[in-house]
Amino acid sequence: MKSSDEQRGTTSPIPITPEMQRDMVDMLNSNMFTGLAMTFVAFLGLTFGFGSDTEKDQSLKVLLFIAMSTVILFRFTDGLYWLTRLKGTEYDVRPVKFRFAVGVCLASAVWALYSILLYSTMNSVELATTMVVLGAMAGGAASVLAPSKIFVFVYTTSLLVPISIRALLDDDRNFVVLGILGLIFCIGCLVSSLRYHRFFFDTVSLRYKNNRLVEQMQSDRKETAKINAMLRKSNEQLDDANANLEDEVEKRTADIFRLSNRDPLTNLLNRNGLFKQLNTLIESTKALDNNLAVLFIDLDGFKQVNDSLGHKVGDIVLAEIADRLAKYCEKDHLARWGGDEFVAVTPYATVHTAVAVAHAMRSGVTEPIIALENQITLDATIGIAMFPEHGNDTMTLIQQADLTMYDQKRKQRGTIGVFSEDLHEKIKSEQRLCEQLRHAIEKNAFSVHYQPIICADTQKLTSVEALLRWNCDGKVISPARFIPLAERTGLMPEIGSWVLNRACIDATEWPFKDNIALSVNVSISQLLDETFINTLDKVLASTSISPSRLYLEITESVFANNINAVANQINNVKARGVKISIDDFGTGYSSLSRLQSMPCDFIKIDRSFVQNTNEGSDTIMRATMLIANEFGCKTIAEGIETLEQMNNVKALGVDFIQGFLYAKPMPLSDLKTWYNENK
Repeated sequence: MKSSDEQRGTTSPIPITPEMQRDMVDMLNSNMFTGLAMTFVAFLGLTFGFGSDTEKDQSLKVLLFIAMSTVILFRFTDGLYWLTRLKGTEYDVRPVKFRFAVGVCLASAVWALYSILLYSTMNSVELATTMVVLGAMAGGAASVLAPSKIFVFVYTTSLLVPISIRALLDDDRNFVVLGILGLIFCIGCLVSSLRYHRFFFDTVSLRYKNNRLVEQMQSDRKETAKINAMLRKSNEQLDDANANLEDEVEKRTADIFRLSNRDPLTNLLNRNGLFKQLNTLIESTKALDNNLAVLFIDLDGFKQVNDSLGHKVGDIVLAEIADRLAKYCEKDHLARWGGDEFVAVTPYATVHTAVAVAHAMRSGVTEPIIALENQITLDATIGIAMFPEHGNDTMTLIQQADLTMYDQKRKQRGTIGVFSEDLHEKIKSEQRLCEQLRHAIEKNAFSVHYQPIICADTQKLTSVEALLRWNCDGKVISPARFIPLAERTGLMPEIGSWVLNRACIDATEWPFKDNIALSVNVSISQLLDETFINTLDKVLASTSISPSRLYLEITESVFANNINAVANQINNVKARGVKISIDDFGTGYSSLSRLQSMPCDFIKIDRSFVQNTNEGSDTIMRATMLIANEFGCKTIAEGIETLEQMNNVKALGVDFIQGFLYAKPMPLSDLKTWYNENK
């Protein structure tokens, strides 16, 4: 006998019973563990797979990672409680479903915060990778969270909508395209989730409808068999879907592992991969009581390749260098540290072996490279640190090798050095000195000394050069030592501004009857600082010194920098009536065309030519004076220590003379005394 509903040709709707809700919650919890694993791996890869420009950005990433890890731990604990205590029992669905909802919302919030807070720090590769990862997570959620449309909607939109909207608002067209694709994929996931939800609900409904029909129509075995067959088919389809999902998860996991451990350009290990590999090698080396060498390799001349030929050529060069260096290493013993820096690991190596490998690598680097019809020749500076002699852990060994490379590069590019305790002490000493240098102005540790500049014909004082001196805790530090430190630490603009202001204030107190000029040295970093011209204007205004009495000395090395920026600054200086003097002329990078583009008033002949008495030095000085005359400049010979040197440069036609023959640099009070004694 058929039921009355079937006789009328209709089927009564199946109400959602507590048992059906419990099945939905069971399905959500059973799928949760895989989702948690995917979330952890994805967030781990995004957090530590990419470096950040600032420590603040990296700290924010780590903070979000900690937040996500806390959420994952909460959800994992709740899932274990369901698995061990509730599964298979007739538990109350509401608190279990509520805790699951809280976990989904918290995870969604952390993903959204990651996209919103870190979007501005992402480069194109990181953004694309992030969107791929978020897309994969959203796609997985469309099926894993299918029992609840609300959960799918909250999780999917939280992953894809914030970062897609940020990308749509970006000025970069490529990012806009990524934003559009992200929104389209989000919509696709939501549409797919509706189908998955309908499928799941239909399956559960069929199950309970079957139970009801079995109870109502036990005699109708044929109908029961048909329904059971339909259920088996549905279960098979569900098993197939789960199997496909597992394959997709494995594939995504493998992709994430590759992205987090490999450099995409060279296919070498990246920093993350290097740390893992080197940690393993150190442990095995410890067990065998053996040695291991870490080589830090920095390319010389690569920046010029990028600047002059473009990043496309630069990428080709880096890939070629990586292939060459790999020939001298075992598999996965070479990593790209970043930019044009590489790190190689040589197990079972002595210092002699490591140096030999370094020489071989450098020889490979120096071979010419053809990139897009450009022939490029580079060199490499290499620092070496040995395990266990120079360090017992990965970070220490890499740092020691890096410091050694940096010290070698400062002394001479294209060389190889091995870490030593002397170098370590030297670097620590420099670090202490740098720290004291940061506070030298506020501690009144700086002073300005003055050295007279004499007219060669009249032997009268015409100008005075201001020279910075530093008394560090009672010890006088040579400018040759602290000026390079100030340049490297970015302190030179601030220190240079102090010297300029102090010297101009002192110049207003000079008792000289004649209109004596003041010459102040300006470093290239100070000259190119965006606040320099404003500082110069303030000094001229506050001290009321005549601009024509102020000479700014710049070294010849400025010509090797951004020629347009330097020329613009010099023109701004000249427009204010301040004069320009080129220091150490003939020792660096000069050309007539660049002198012509940067009009100057004085050319200072370096002391190395003055104190060298051979004919070659005289020829260079005569040529310098000829150049100066052609450009309407006066010449100053510095480093005059003897009457013979003075008479020689005077006979050659130098306009002004400076050196110990007349006076050493002295404090302002001594300068006044010297002037009164030498009128």
